[in-house]
Amino acid sequence: MARRYDTNDATDRVTGLREAASAVRRGELVVLPTDTVYGIGADAFSSEAVADLLAAKGRGRNMPTPVLIGSPNTLHGLVTDFSELAWELVDAFWPGALTIVAKHQPSLQWDLGDTRGTVAVRMPLHPVAIELLTEVGPMAVSSANLTGHPAPENCDAAQEMLGDSVSVYLDGGPTPGNVPSSIVDVSRQVPVLLRAGALSAEELRKVVPDLEVAN
Repeated sequence: MARRYDTNDATDRVTGLREAASAVRRGELVVLPTDTVYGIGADAFSSEAVADLLAAKGRGRNMPTPVLIGSPNTLHGLVTDFSELAWELVDAFWPGALTIVAKHQPSLQWDLGDTRGTVAVRMPLHPVAIELLTEVGPMAVSSANLTGHPAPENCDAAQEMLGDSVSVYLDGGPTPGNVPSSIVDVSRQVPVLLRAGALSAEELRKVVPDLEVAN
């Protein structure tokens, strides 16, 4: 039976974060609020948990799961060939609605789907998400919806879709916005905007003037 905690209540928040961290460590799924939409998350280094996440959403391996982290310093252990331009994007827009696609460290033992040697990483601007990520480390997190359905802006919508496939729901109230993060690929020589979301190409070009836009 799924458990749900109101993170706007001080006591519930402490209990909920503790229970969510325990669930992640057991390889179970949790739903958490972010600065864009609600996400469904699992231990990024548990291939079984990530497979369960994809199954809960009805999503194939051809759409790999992004990874959320609680600090930019975590990047050092996850990515390689990370350019100065990439670090400038991190400095300018993290925490926030920017997902960065980079080459992942070849030594990492994880299976996020068919990633072709890359990982999509983001540090969200949400205190509950940051607290959980700081406690458990990198999490594979995707929007907390069934594939083909709208991404949820509140916990009710997430729970209606995902039900008991999730162990713990952290209810932070409505999310600040439903616009997804922008995605920039820095694994190539010139950064490429793969998806314009909360951040426009114009905003990103203030930091990376040579940014290209994918067709």
